[in-house]
Amino acid sequence: MSHTQDNTSSPNVLDESLEDLYENAPCGYLSTWPDGRIAKVNTTLATWLGRDRESLLGRPVTDLLTAGGRIHYETHFAPLLQIEGELSGITVDLVTADGRRLPVFVTANVKSGADGTAVLVRITVQDARDRRAYEKQLIEARRHAEQAHARVQLLASTLQRSLLPPSLRPPDGMEAAAFYHPASADDVGGDFYDLFALSDRKWGFFLGDVCGKGATAAAVTSLTRYTLRAAAVYDDDPNAVLLNLHTVLHANHHDDEPRFCTVIFGVLTRRDDGFDIHLASGGHPPALLLTAAGEARYVSTEGGQLVGILPDPTFVSTRLHLAPGDTLVLYTDGLTEARIGSGPERYDDNGALLEFAAAHAPTSAARIVADLSKLLAGFGVGVEDDTALMALSIPPR
Repeated sequence: MSHTQDNTSSPNVLDESLEDLYENAPCGYLSTWPDGRIAKVNTTLATWLGRDRESLLGRPVTDLLTAGGRIHYETHFAPLLQIEGELSGITVDLVTADGRRLPVFVTANVKSGADGTAVLVRITVQDARDRRAYEKQLIEARRHAEQAHARVQLLASTLQRSLLPPSLRPPDGMEAAAFYHPASADDVGGDFYDLFALSDRKWGFFLGDVCGKGATAAAVTSLTRYTLRAAAVYDDDPNAVLLNLHTVLHANHHDDEPRFCTVIFGVLTRRDDGFDIHLASGGHPPALLLTAAGEARYVSTEGGQLVGILPDPTFVSTRLHLAPGDTLVLYTDGLTEARIGSGPERYDDNGALLEFAAAHAPTSAARIVADLSKLLAGFGVGVEDDTALMALSIPPR
Protein backbone atom coordinates (compact mmCIF):
# COMPACT_ATOMS: atom_id res chain seq x y z
CA MET A 1 0.00 0.00 0.00
CA SER A 2 1.38 3.39 -0.98
CA HIS A 3 1.25 6.45 1.23
CA THR A 4 1.05 10.07 0.11
CA GLN A 5 3.24 12.34 2.19
CA ASP A 6 1.48 15.48 3.53
CA ASN A 7 4.06 18.16 2.72
CA THR A 8 2.19 20.77 4.75
CA SER A 9 3.05 18.91 7.93
CA SER A 10 6.61 18.00 7.01
CA PRO A 11 9.08 19.49 9.51
CA ASN A 12 11.62 19.93 6.70
CA VAL A 13 9.30 22.36 4.89
CA LEU A 14 8.40 24.41 7.94
CA ASP A 15 11.88 24.45 9.42
CA GLU A 16 12.95 27.81 7.96
CA SER A 17 15.68 29.86 9.52
CA LEU A 18 15.05 33.47 10.40
CA GLU A 19 17.83 34.39 8.03
CA ASP A 20 16.10 32.63 5.12
CA LEU A 21 12.79 34.29 5.99
CA TYR A 22 14.50 37.68 5.93
CA GLU A 23 16.62 37.21 2.85
CA ASN A 24 14.01 35.60 0.57
CA ALA A 25 10.82 37.22 1.81
CA PRO A 26 8.31 38.22 -0.94
CA CYS A 27 9.01 41.84 -0.04
CA GLY A 28 12.10 43.97 0.29
CA TYR A 29 13.66 44.76 3.67
CA LEU A 30 16.30 47.31 4.51
CA SER A 31 17.46 49.06 7.60
CA THR A 32 19.14 52.44 7.84
CA TRP A 33 21.11 54.22 10.51
CA PRO A 34 19.48 57.37 11.94
CA ASP A 35 21.49 59.48 9.47
CA GLY A 36 19.87 57.64 6.52
CA ARG A 37 22.79 55.41 5.49
CA ILE A 38 21.84 51.84 4.57
CA ALA A 39 22.81 49.39 7.32
CA LYS A 40 21.25 46.18 5.99
CA VAL A 41 19.30 45.02 2.91
CA ASN A 42 17.81 41.66 2.01
CA THR A 43 18.40 39.61 -1.13
CA THR A 44 14.90 40.27 -2.48
CA LEU A 45 15.34 44.03 -2.63
CA ALA A 46 18.90 43.83 -3.94
CA THR A 47 17.65 41.56 -6.74
CA TRP A 48 14.79 43.95 -7.63
CA LEU A 49 17.29 46.79 -7.84
CA GLY A 50 19.77 44.73 -9.83
CA ARG A 51 22.55 45.72 -7.43
CA ASP A 52 25.14 43.92 -5.37
CA ARG A 53 24.26 43.93 -1.70
CA GLU A 54 27.71 45.08 -0.62
CA SER A 55 27.53 48.08 -2.95
CA LEU A 56 24.40 49.25 -1.18
CA LEU A 57 25.67 49.14 2.38
CA GLY A 58 26.74 52.52 3.75
CA ARG A 59 25.12 54.48 0.93
CA PRO A 60 22.43 57.10 1.70
CA VAL A 61 18.99 55.57 1.16
CA THR A 62 18.12 58.64 -0.92
CA ASP A 63 20.55 57.33 -3.59
CA LEU A 64 17.91 54.69 -4.36
CA LEU A 65 15.18 57.28 -5.01
CA THR A 66 14.26 59.40 -7.99
CA ALA A 67 14.73 63.17 -7.76
CA GLY A 68 11.09 63.57 -6.77
CA GLY A 69 11.41 60.73 -4.30
CA ARG A 70 14.39 62.38 -2.61
CA ILE A 71 12.38 65.56 -2.12
CA HIS A 72 9.52 63.47 -0.77
CA TYR A 73 11.88 61.73 1.63
CA GLU A 74 13.33 64.95 2.99
CA THR A 75 10.01 66.79 3.35
CA HIS A 76 7.68 63.96 4.35
CA PHE A 77 9.29 60.60 5.04
CA ALA A 78 12.08 61.66 7.45
CA PRO A 79 10.04 64.25 9.43
CA LEU A 80 7.16 61.81 9.95
CA LEU A 81 9.49 59.12 11.20
CA GLN A 82 11.13 61.57 13.56
CA ILE A 83 7.81 62.79 14.97
CA GLU A 84 5.59 59.68 14.83
CA GLY A 85 8.16 56.92 14.85
CA GLU A 86 6.39 55.13 11.99
CA LEU A 87 4.66 55.56 8.65
CA SER A 88 2.84 53.34 6.16
CA GLY A 89 1.42 53.37 2.65
CA ILE A 90 3.98 55.80 1.22
CA THR A 91 4.35 55.50 -2.55
CA VAL A 92 7.76 56.19 -4.07
CA ASP A 93 9.81 55.17 -7.10
CA LEU A 94 13.16 53.46 -6.62
CA VAL A 95 15.81 53.52 -9.34
CA THR A 96 17.30 50.20 -10.49
CA ALA A 97 20.88 49.69 -11.61
CA ASP A 98 19.91 50.09 -15.26
CA GLY A 99 17.99 53.34 -14.61
CA ARG A 100 14.47 51.91 -14.65
CA ARG A 101 11.86 53.07 -12.17
CA LEU A 102 10.53 50.60 -9.64
CA PRO A 103 7.26 51.80 -8.04
CA VAL A 104 6.93 50.58 -4.45
CA PHE A 105 4.86 50.99 -1.28
CA VAL A 106 6.96 51.76 1.78
CA THR A 107 6.21 51.03 5.44
CA ALA A 108 8.71 51.93 8.16
CA ASN A 109 9.18 52.21 11.90
CA VAL A 110 11.96 53.36 14.22
CA LYS A 111 13.87 51.15 16.65
CA SER A 112 14.74 53.16 19.75
CA GLY A 113 17.45 52.62 22.30
CA ALA A 114 17.08 52.50 26.06
CA ASP A 115 17.27 56.28 26.26
CA GLY A 116 14.53 56.67 23.66
CA THR A 117 16.75 57.89 20.84
CA ALA A 118 16.52 56.33 17.41
CA VAL A 119 19.14 53.71 16.70
CA LEU A 120 17.74 52.12 13.53
CA VAL A 121 15.02 52.62 10.93
CA ARG A 122 13.36 49.44 9.63
CA ILE A 123 11.78 49.68 6.19
CA THR A 124 9.56 47.25 4.30
CA VAL A 125 9.24 47.66 0.52
CA GLN A 126 6.30 46.20 -1.48
CA ASP A 127 6.52 45.88 -5.26
CA ALA A 128 3.80 48.11 -6.75
CA ARG A 129 4.47 47.52 -10.45
CA ASP A 130 1.35 45.45 -11.03
CA ARG A 131 -0.74 47.85 -8.95
CA ARG A 132 0.61 50.86 -10.85
CA ALA A 133 -0.06 49.18 -14.20
CA TYR A 134 -3.59 48.28 -13.06
CA GLU A 135 -4.25 51.87 -11.98
CA LYS A 136 -3.00 53.15 -15.34
CA GLN A 137 -5.30 50.71 -17.10
CA LEU A 138 -8.23 51.89 -14.98
CA ILE A 139 -7.42 55.53 -15.71
CA GLU A 140 -7.11 54.80 -19.42
CA ALA A 141 -10.35 52.82 -19.43
CA ARG A 142 -12.13 55.63 -17.61
CA ARG A 143 -10.73 58.16 -20.09
CA HIS A 144 -11.98 56.08 -23.02
CA ALA A 145 -15.37 55.66 -21.34
CA GLU A 146 -15.65 59.41 -20.73
CA GLN A 147 -14.70 60.13 -24.35
CA ALA A 148 -17.27 57.61 -25.59
CA HIS A 149 -19.89 59.11 -23.28
CA ALA A 150 -19.09 62.60 -24.56
CA ARG A 151 -19.42 61.38 -28.16
CA VAL A 152 -22.81 59.81 -27.37
CA GLN A 153 -24.01 63.04 -25.75
CA LEU A 154 -22.77 65.12 -28.69
CA LEU A 155 -24.44 62.79 -31.18
CA ALA A 156 -27.69 62.80 -29.20
CA SER A 157 -27.78 66.59 -28.84
CA THR A 158 -26.87 67.12 -32.52
CA LEU A 159 -29.54 64.69 -33.68
CA GLN A 160 -32.08 66.23 -31.31
CA ARG A 161 -31.37 69.72 -32.66
CA SER A 162 -31.88 68.45 -36.20
CA LEU A 163 -35.40 67.34 -35.26
CA LEU A 164 -36.41 70.76 -33.93
CA PRO A 165 -36.52 74.08 -35.78
CA PRO A 166 -33.58 76.32 -34.80
CA SER A 167 -36.05 79.17 -34.27
CA LEU A 168 -39.73 79.94 -34.76
CA ARG A 169 -40.78 82.50 -37.37
CA PRO A 170 -44.33 83.57 -36.56
CA PRO A 171 -46.41 85.73 -38.88
CA ASP A 172 -46.43 89.49 -38.43
CA GLY A 173 -48.60 90.46 -35.50
CA MET A 174 -47.91 87.27 -33.55
CA GLU A 175 -45.27 86.26 -31.01
CA ALA A 176 -44.02 82.68 -30.67
CA ALA A 177 -41.71 80.92 -28.23
CA ALA A 178 -40.66 77.32 -27.62
CA PHE A 179 -38.60 75.31 -25.16
CA TYR A 180 -37.30 71.76 -25.15
CA HIS A 181 -36.15 69.97 -21.98
CA PRO A 182 -34.39 66.60 -22.53
CA ALA A 183 -34.84 64.12 -19.69
CA SER A 184 -31.45 62.59 -20.55
CA ALA A 185 -28.37 63.96 -22.27
CA ASP A 186 -27.48 60.46 -23.47
CA ASP A 187 -30.51 59.71 -25.60
CA VAL A 188 -32.67 61.30 -28.27
CA GLY A 189 -36.22 62.05 -27.22
CA GLY A 190 -39.36 61.93 -29.30
CA ASP A 191 -40.89 65.37 -28.65
CA PHE A 192 -41.21 67.74 -31.59
CA TYR A 193 -42.78 71.05 -32.65
CA ASP A 194 -42.80 73.45 -35.60
CA LEU A 195 -44.36 76.62 -37.01
CA PHE A 196 -44.29 77.29 -40.76
CA ALA A 197 -45.99 79.30 -43.51
CA LEU A 198 -48.59 77.71 -45.80
CA SER A 199 -49.47 80.85 -47.76
CA ASP A 200 -49.56 84.62 -47.34
CA ARG A 201 -52.53 84.30 -44.97
CA LYS A 202 -52.14 80.85 -43.44
CA TRP A 203 -49.58 79.18 -41.20
CA GLY A 204 -49.35 75.66 -39.83
CA PHE A 205 -48.08 74.62 -36.42
CA PHE A 206 -47.85 71.39 -34.45
CA LEU A 207 -46.45 69.84 -31.31
CA GLY A 208 -46.30 66.15 -30.44
CA ASP A 209 -44.62 63.22 -28.79
CA VAL A 210 -43.40 60.04 -30.50
CA CYS A 211 -43.44 56.76 -28.58
CA GLY A 212 -40.01 55.69 -27.33
CA LYS A 213 -36.51 57.12 -27.35
CA GLY A 214 -33.26 56.66 -29.19
CA ALA A 215 -32.59 56.08 -32.88
CA THR A 216 -36.00 54.55 -33.61
CA ALA A 217 -37.84 57.48 -32.01
CA ALA A 218 -35.61 59.91 -33.92
CA ALA A 219 -36.48 58.22 -37.22
CA VAL A 220 -40.21 58.37 -36.45
CA THR A 221 -39.91 61.99 -35.29
CA SER A 222 -38.21 63.00 -38.52
CA LEU A 223 -40.80 61.13 -40.60
CA THR A 224 -43.64 62.69 -38.59
CA ARG A 225 -42.35 66.23 -38.84
CA TYR A 226 -41.83 66.21 -42.58
CA THR A 227 -45.07 64.31 -43.24
CA LEU A 228 -47.05 66.94 -41.31
CA ARG A 229 -45.47 69.79 -43.27
CA ALA A 230 -46.01 68.07 -46.62
CA ALA A 231 -49.57 66.98 -45.84
CA ALA A 232 -50.55 70.49 -44.76
CA VAL A 233 -49.42 71.91 -48.11
CA TYR A 234 -51.58 69.36 -49.94
CA ASP A 235 -54.68 69.79 -47.70
CA ASP A 236 -54.56 72.17 -44.74
CA ASP A 237 -57.61 70.77 -42.98
CA PRO A 238 -56.15 69.61 -39.62
CA ASN A 239 -58.17 66.38 -39.58
CA ALA A 240 -56.96 65.53 -43.07
CA VAL A 241 -53.36 66.29 -42.08
CA LEU A 242 -53.54 63.91 -39.10
CA LEU A 243 -55.19 61.23 -41.21
CA ASN A 244 -52.40 61.53 -43.76
CA LEU A 245 -49.81 61.18 -40.99
CA HIS A 246 -51.66 58.15 -39.61
CA THR A 247 -51.57 56.47 -43.02
CA VAL A 248 -47.80 56.94 -43.29
CA LEU A 249 -47.03 55.76 -39.75
CA HIS A 250 -49.46 52.85 -39.85
CA ALA A 251 -47.92 51.61 -43.11
CA ASN A 252 -44.52 51.55 -41.37
CA HIS A 253 -45.79 50.00 -38.14
CA HIS A 254 -43.94 46.93 -36.77
CA ASP A 255 -44.85 44.99 -33.65
CA ASP A 256 -41.24 45.02 -32.44
CA GLU A 257 -40.86 48.73 -33.26
CA PRO A 258 -44.22 50.48 -32.76
CA ARG A 259 -44.43 53.74 -34.68
CA PHE A 260 -47.09 56.01 -33.29
CA CYS A 261 -47.36 59.38 -31.64
CA THR A 262 -49.66 61.92 -30.08
CA VAL A 263 -49.86 65.25 -31.87
CA ILE A 264 -51.83 68.47 -31.94
CA PHE A 265 -51.94 70.26 -35.30
CA GLY A 266 -53.36 73.68 -36.08
CA VAL A 267 -53.79 76.17 -38.91
CA LEU A 268 -53.60 79.93 -38.33
CA THR A 269 -55.60 82.26 -40.56
CA ARG A 270 -55.25 86.00 -40.17
CA ARG A 271 -58.53 87.81 -39.36
CA ASP A 272 -58.94 91.40 -38.18
CA ASP A 273 -56.28 92.07 -35.53
CA GLY A 274 -55.89 88.41 -34.53
CA PHE A 275 -55.89 84.90 -35.93
CA ASP A 276 -58.51 82.21 -36.37
CA ILE A 277 -57.22 78.79 -35.31
CA HIS A 278 -58.46 75.45 -36.57
CA LEU A 279 -57.02 72.87 -34.20
CA ALA A 280 -57.09 69.04 -34.30
CA SER A 281 -55.73 66.52 -31.82
CA GLY A 282 -54.58 62.95 -32.13
CA GLY A 283 -54.52 61.71 -28.53
CA HIS A 284 -52.53 64.71 -27.28
CA PRO A 285 -53.09 66.71 -24.06
CA PRO A 286 -55.35 69.70 -24.74
CA ALA A 287 -53.97 73.14 -25.51
CA LEU A 288 -54.31 75.94 -22.96
CA LEU A 289 -55.83 79.33 -23.80
CA LEU A 290 -54.82 82.24 -21.57
CA THR A 291 -57.01 85.23 -22.38
CA ALA A 292 -56.42 88.96 -22.24
CA ALA A 293 -59.09 89.08 -19.50
CA GLY A 294 -56.85 87.00 -17.22
CA GLU A 295 -58.74 83.71 -17.61
CA ALA A 296 -57.35 80.28 -18.45
CA ARG A 297 -59.13 77.28 -19.94
CA TYR A 298 -58.40 74.12 -21.87
CA VAL A 299 -59.24 74.03 -25.57
CA SER A 300 -61.21 70.78 -25.63
CA THR A 301 -60.20 68.18 -28.22
CA GLU A 302 -61.35 65.25 -26.11
CA GLY A 303 -61.80 62.00 -28.01
CA GLY A 304 -58.86 62.35 -30.39
CA GLN A 305 -56.96 59.04 -30.63
CA LEU A 306 -53.32 58.07 -31.08
CA VAL A 307 -51.82 58.51 -34.54
CA GLY A 308 -50.36 55.49 -36.31
CA ILE A 309 -51.44 52.51 -34.23
CA LEU A 310 -55.23 52.00 -34.51
CA PRO A 311 -56.64 50.79 -37.83
CA ASP A 312 -59.27 53.55 -38.07
CA PRO A 313 -58.56 56.31 -35.52
CA THR A 314 -60.76 59.26 -34.67
CA PHE A 315 -59.37 62.78 -34.66
CA VAL A 316 -61.21 65.67 -33.01
CA SER A 317 -60.96 69.29 -34.14
CA THR A 318 -62.18 72.63 -32.84
CA ARG A 319 -62.02 76.31 -33.77
CA LEU A 320 -61.14 79.40 -31.76
CA HIS A 321 -60.00 82.96 -32.27
CA LEU A 322 -56.76 84.30 -30.82
CA ALA A 323 -57.35 87.99 -30.08
CA PRO A 324 -54.95 90.69 -28.86
CA GLY A 325 -53.66 89.79 -25.38
CA ASP A 326 -54.49 86.05 -25.81
CA THR A 327 -51.90 83.26 -25.60
CA LEU A 328 -52.17 79.64 -26.74
CA VAL A 329 -49.92 77.10 -25.01
CA LEU A 330 -49.07 73.59 -26.23
CA TYR A 331 -47.05 71.08 -24.20
CA THR A 332 -46.14 67.41 -23.96
CA ASP A 333 -46.88 65.09 -21.05
CA GLY A 334 -43.36 65.38 -19.66
CA LEU A 335 -44.72 68.49 -17.93
CA THR A 336 -48.00 67.13 -16.61
CA GLU A 337 -46.53 63.77 -15.55
CA ALA A 338 -43.47 65.15 -13.75
CA ARG A 339 -43.12 63.47 -10.38
CA ILE A 340 -43.39 65.71 -7.32
CA GLY A 341 -41.94 64.51 -4.06
CA SER A 342 -40.85 60.95 -3.38
CA GLY A 343 -44.28 59.37 -3.82
CA PRO A 344 -46.29 58.45 -6.91
CA GLU A 345 -47.99 61.86 -7.24
CA ARG A 346 -47.66 63.64 -10.59
CA TYR A 347 -47.69 67.38 -11.09
CA ASP A 348 -51.07 67.62 -12.83
CA ASP A 349 -52.93 64.90 -10.93
CA ASN A 350 -55.20 67.53 -9.36
CA GLY A 351 -55.39 70.28 -11.98
CA ALA A 352 -52.20 72.13 -11.01
CA LEU A 353 -51.36 73.14 -14.59
CA LEU A 354 -54.63 75.00 -15.14
CA GLU A 355 -54.18 76.79 -11.80
CA PHE A 356 -50.64 77.74 -12.83
CA ALA A 357 -51.89 79.11 -16.16
CA ALA A 358 -54.65 81.13 -14.52
CA ALA A 359 -52.15 82.62 -12.09
CA HIS A 360 -50.00 83.82 -15.00
CA ALA A 361 -52.71 85.15 -17.30
CA PRO A 362 -52.67 87.43 -19.17
CA THR A 363 -49.20 86.83 -20.50
CA SER A 364 -47.13 86.56 -23.66
CA ALA A 365 -45.61 83.59 -25.46
CA ALA A 366 -42.10 84.34 -24.23
CA ARG A 367 -43.15 84.92 -20.62
CA ILE A 368 -45.29 81.82 -20.24
CA VAL A 369 -42.61 79.60 -21.81
CA ALA A 370 -40.03 81.09 -19.46
CA ASP A 371 -42.34 80.57 -16.47
CA LEU A 372 -43.05 76.96 -17.43
CA SER A 373 -39.36 76.22 -18.00
CA LYS A 374 -38.63 77.50 -14.47
CA LEU A 375 -41.42 75.27 -13.18
CA LEU A 376 -39.80 72.28 -14.91
CA ALA A 377 -36.39 73.13 -13.48
CA GLY A 378 -37.92 73.12 -10.00
CA PHE A 379 -38.99 69.49 -10.40
CA GLY A 380 -35.35 68.38 -10.76
CA VAL A 381 -35.09 64.63 -11.28
CA GLY A 382 -38.87 64.42 -11.11
CA VAL A 383 -38.97 65.27 -14.83
CA GLU A 384 -38.69 61.71 -16.11
CA ASP A 385 -39.70 62.33 -19.73
CA ASP A 386 -38.67 64.83 -22.39
CA THR A 387 -40.80 67.96 -22.43
CA ALA A 388 -41.60 70.32 -25.29
CA LEU A 389 -43.39 73.65 -24.90
CA MET A 390 -44.66 76.04 -27.57
CA ALA A 391 -46.72 79.21 -27.13
CA LEU A 392 -48.35 81.62 -29.59
CA SER A 393 -49.62 85.04 -28.51
CA ILE A 394 -51.07 88.24 -29.95
CA PRO A 395 -49.61 91.41 -28.42
CA PRO A 396 -52.26 93.47 -26.64
CA ARG A 397 -53.53 96.61 -28.35
